[in-house]
Amino acid sequence: MAIGGLGSLNQINRSNAAISSSIQKIATGSQRPSAKYGASAYSIAARMSLNVGTAAQSKRNVQTANSMLNVAAGGVSSTVNALTSIREQVLQAANGTNQGSDIAAITQSISKSVSTINDNAAVEYNGMRLLDGTRSFTIAGDTGYKTVNLGNLSSQGLGLTDDQGKLTFDLSSSAGIEQALGTVDSALATATGVESGIASEQEGLVDTALDSSLGMATDIGAMQQGLSFSEGNYTTMEASLTEALSSQDDTDIAAEVTKLRSADAQNQLALHAQKMFMHNSAQVLSLLP
Repeated sequence: MAIGGLGSLNQINRSNAAISSSIQKIATGSQRPSAKYGASAYSIAARMSLNVGTAAQSKRNVQTANSMLNVAAGGVSSTVNALTSIREQVLQAANGTNQGSDIAAITQSISKSVSTINDNAAVEYNGMRLLDGTRSFTIAGDTGYKTVNLGNLSSQGLGLTDDQGKLTFDLSSSAGIEQALGTVDSALATATGVESGIASEQEGLVDTALDSSLGMATDIGAMQQGLSFSEGNYTTMEASLTEALSSQDDTDIAAEVTKLRSADAQNQLALHAQKMFMHNSAQVLSLLP
């Protein structure tokens, strides 16, 4: 290394550049914080980092969707319980020991259960009603999209009431009771998902559509099971991509610290040489006439 003058200035510049490079690599944890450290390798690392982020966001999307379905499942469960109670009360009304006042009391009790069903249909997640027939949402993921259609589990949607909110059956006659049992059984079939199904995958784009309602208990369970599998897949994908990115781009901190110390030592030596050169130059100039 040239001592003093232009040589020491060049060494100061080189050591400063080396110090800056090491600090940047240590701070970012990347061997290639920018494209100047190798354009092709930087591009590969950037693409791998993008894939890691995509997998992580896909996993978060699935987790959020599962949380929403948990809320919907709670509403469905309460509705099934209410329908079961209504069926029991209809059977009670069918008993020949009842007087007119008994039938009126049973009808009043059924009306309260119907109100519970409507409350369940109004259950919300993030300000959105889930079970009143208005909700359809898409779960976005790296491997495709899942479209979920939540059905109408309101009393009207289940056929228990008309558009005026009045019960659609009459418990005052055997024929009315028979009709009421059929209506409640149909509502239970809808709420428990007995008659629904899930569509198939098409060209990598998963479009999950339910023949009846994903508000149904069995459909929600099937969807949540599928989301659990998707979450596991995204977790594995994220971990694998992160490991690959680490081996491709992670900085060897110990090696960079060693380089940093070496560059700093060279910088200090070059600065000292430059100071000595300037001092000697000043002494020589002072001797000139």
